Amino acid sequence: MTDLAPATSEDPTSKPAKRAKLKPWNIESVMDTRKLRVQLQAAAMDHMQDQKAMRSRAMDLMHGALFRGRMIAQERLNEGADGLDTARLLAAVQNEVISTLFDFTTNYVFGERNLTSGERLAVLAVGGYGRNVLAPSSDIDLLFLRNYKETPWAESVIEYMLYMLWDMGLKVGHAFRTVDECIRLAKEDLNTETALLDARYLAGDESIAKNLFDRYHSDLVQGRASQFIAAKLNERDKRHKKQGDTRYVVEPNVKEGKGGLRDLQTLFWLVRHTYGGDTLEDILSHREVFTEEEARIFRKAGMFLWAVRCHIHYLTGRPEERLSFDLQPEIAKRMGFEDEGSRLGVERFMKQYFLETKAVGALTRILCAKLEADQQKSKAGGLLDFFGLKNELRIDQPGFKVVSGRLSIEDQAFFFLNPVEMLRLFVLAEKHQIDIHPYALSAVTRSRSYFSSKHRESPEAREMFLHLLLDTKDPGPVLRMMNEADLLGQMVPEFGEIVSQTQFNMYHHFTVDEHTLQAVEAIAEMERGDKCDIFPLGCELFPQIKHKRALYLAMLLHDTGKGLGDQQVEGAITAKRASRRLGLDEAEADLIAWLVGNHLEMSDCAQKRDISDPRTISQFAERVGTLERLQLLLILTVADIRAVGPDVWNGWKGQLLRELYTATAAALESDHVKEQEVAVDLDQRAAETRNALVARKGDLPPRLQQMDSAYWTSQPDVQLDWHVDELRDAQGEMVVTCRVSPDSGAVELFIAAKDREKLFADIVGAITDEGATIATAQIFTGKAGGVIDLFVLQDDEGRAFAFGEKSRLDRLSAKVADAIEKGHVPTKLAKPFRAGREAVFVVDPDIIFDNQGSADYTILEITGKERPGLLFDIANAIAKRDIRLNSAHAGAYGERIHDTFYVQSHDGTKLTDGDLTESLATDLLEILSRDSDLAPRTPARVLAQARSAESF
Repeated sequence: MTDLAPATSEDPTSKPAKRAKLKPWNIESVMDTRKLRVQLQAAAMDHMQDQKAMRSRAMDLMHGALFRGRMIAQERLNEGADGLDTARLLAAVQNEVISTLFDFTTNYVFGERNLTSGERLAVLAVGGYGRNVLAPSSDIDLLFLRNYKETPWAESVIEYMLYMLWDMGLKVGHAFRTVDECIRLAKEDLNTETALLDARYLAGDESIAKNLFDRYHSDLVQGRASQFIAAKLNERDKRHKKQGDTRYVVEPNVKEGKGGLRDLQTLFWLVRHTYGGDTLEDILSHREVFTEEEARIFRKAGMFLWAVRCHIHYLTGRPEERLSFDLQPEIAKRMGFEDEGSRLGVERFMKQYFLETKAVGALTRILCAKLEADQQKSKAGGLLDFFGLKNELRIDQPGFKVVSGRLSIEDQAFFFLNPVEMLRLFVLAEKHQIDIHPYALSAVTRSRSYFSSKHRESPEAREMFLHLLLDTKDPGPVLRMMNEADLLGQMVPEFGEIVSQTQFNMYHHFTVDEHTLQAVEAIAEMERGDKCDIFPLGCELFPQIKHKRALYLAMLLHDTGKGLGDQQVEGAITAKRASRRLGLDEAEADLIAWLVGNHLEMSDCAQKRDISDPRTISQFAERVGTLERLQLLLILTVADIRAVGPDVWNGWKGQLLRELYTATAAALESDHVKEQEVAVDLDQRAAETRNALVARKGDLPPRLQQMDSAYWTSQPDVQLDWHVDELRDAQGEMVVTCRVSPDSGAVELFIAAKDREKLFADIVGAITDEGATIATAQIFTGKAGGVIDLFVLQDDEGRAFAFGEKSRLDRLSAKVADAIEKGHVPTKLAKPFRAGREAVFVVDPDIIFDNQGSADYTILEITGKERPGLLFDIANAIAKRDIRLNSAHAGAYGERIHDTFYVQSHDGTKLTDGDLTESLATDLLEILSRDSDLAPRTPARVLAQARSAESF
């Protein structure tokens, strides 16, 4: 392989602060093994007649040596040592303890005898410990190897050693076998075969260990490379699928996740089994596999990932492998990642993490290409079957060929000499619907730095890229491959800036680039008409849009402003720059910039405002301006929400967006954007919804007849049917019932009651007392004083409350009904708040009193950090001031809440009393800052300016 270009995965913006360089260690500088052995001998001599005292003294000596060695490893890690250095030091300390323990046990505890051949014993390290690396809380896997059948002496030695190791606090996995048993089991079980591949001699009779190594090589290595490779790659694929099949989850599993340590270990196993070698240095010295630069990348990824894993173990005190939110800031700090401008140190750290795992993926492609080429030469059927090779297909394009049914290139230098041809690789693969060979993908990775501004601005490159984005049936997979090979960021540098970028919050489940590609896929699904049941309106509108290219490019670029300041403002700037460079004219570039600059506005308006309020629709229609923009923004918004993460999209959000679109479209189409005209349109649509419900279900219960447009325009038909059925079955005026939604699987609570003072606070208090978390809340007040309240309930982990268990839902309903009738006295709410992994997040509390956004009500918007009982505290603060609550829209976005209340003073007017609003703001800010290190903002800052009509 020719090393054509520096294949570095480093990102200059993510480099940690420089750390002091540590001196190299050797085991003598960490443990005085000779002194330890002398001390153990003395202990044996001093307590020869007292086995219990001898054991106790030996335990103190060995545990002390182990503890000191592990402390030195931890101190070095905290001072900036890399992870491999730490893992090797921990293994070296463990080696000395085990070998010393074996000698002590066989020489002094059970030593006064001549061993027969059958009693000879060897101790081997296997598994990860066999590779001479060890994480702080990892298990220690030992193989006790014997010549023949078990003997009482050997069993006594093993038992004594194991109990000593367990009493030192170590987790030890062990097996006691002969060489024949090891080989037989390895042929039957891949895990055993892999564990023995890593086997390493520690103590005892070395000849037995050598016999195992020789037999392993002759029986399990020679002539079996293809079977082993296929089995390990298949195992890796299953593991990736179990972990979600993406490396870009924001709380990754460092060990088992895609691109994590297990993938690096798989590369080690494949190279060791196929090409030989014992140590990592041996493996990386195979220049026929990895270039010197790629070997450096392998080491760098290993050092980084091992450092992260060791820090996790030290911080948690257990073998935790998930890099969870609560660990990320502290590990970032310990590894030297500091805040830089608007970029948090923890976000810089996580970006580097994903860049390293991405580099592991590139190394995997390189090795697979080499393995397949070697196996092709030898016609090894097992591996060829695994790679799915098929009959040749001819590609009539210079420089390209088909190898084993996949698109490849004639020579690795091809892309170096013709950088634009890297784009053609993906165009041809899409055109002929064939996979790309790892050899070609690795060539792209190695040559990507030669793809310069001259190439990305060439008409040929622009045409091919836009074809891949717009003219492919499913652009997601091809764009993801381009991103994995680092070509997408080369073609669109603005996108390259968000590759592997994270947002430190609990709302977004993926890195920014992965979220973006999933959003592009969601748009393509609507264009194809797939999964139309998710949001039918999107599929219906897609054929009507005139600016498909602007839509796809806006989606690809919608988050390119993240990390630069106001993401919509900065994103509009970067999007326009990218659009112009791609050859679009000024008008289309302006449209893309407008979509990116407003891509959050429709979801904010739908979820945080009363979309039955004529002024809301009027202001939104004025902001959008045209029906085409509205259609583009709707599809963009739906795709954006769907790509945030699993279970973020739901039917309630879909209904709100559909209603906002319908009301705004009616205003734009009829040119009725004035508030009074919009009000007429809204009332007309509400009447149509009521009439349709009457046609389906007959006369409406009195409670529904008094509801105004806000209720009728926000509920899908399936909800309205449910409400009618529940109200008809009710014996009295009050209805409180729960169900598991047939569409989303969420737990929904429906309440119909007579309004009274403090009602909303009492209901929320009862819900929270039962351990439920309120994901969304809507309240509607009827003309005759009746209210309908709707809640979606979850548990602390974001799952359906009580998993929909009927007995718990019935108990919740009874508790809420009791609170409505008698008022609520907090019980569990009074208990102290215990912070979980969300404790690391900081959300600046904010209060806005808006007297401009509604003709009749003050809009009270509250932003803060979610915690149990928060909505109850907020509702209480509002209720005790005799403020009338007309409607509420409460929602949680990860660790952040944004609750909107439409309120009036007791005399039915907006809140204009400065003393009242200042007092309420003070209380709300204190509530939002409770259990937080944040000092509350001063009310004066909150009340300085109401939100303008141009922003939602």
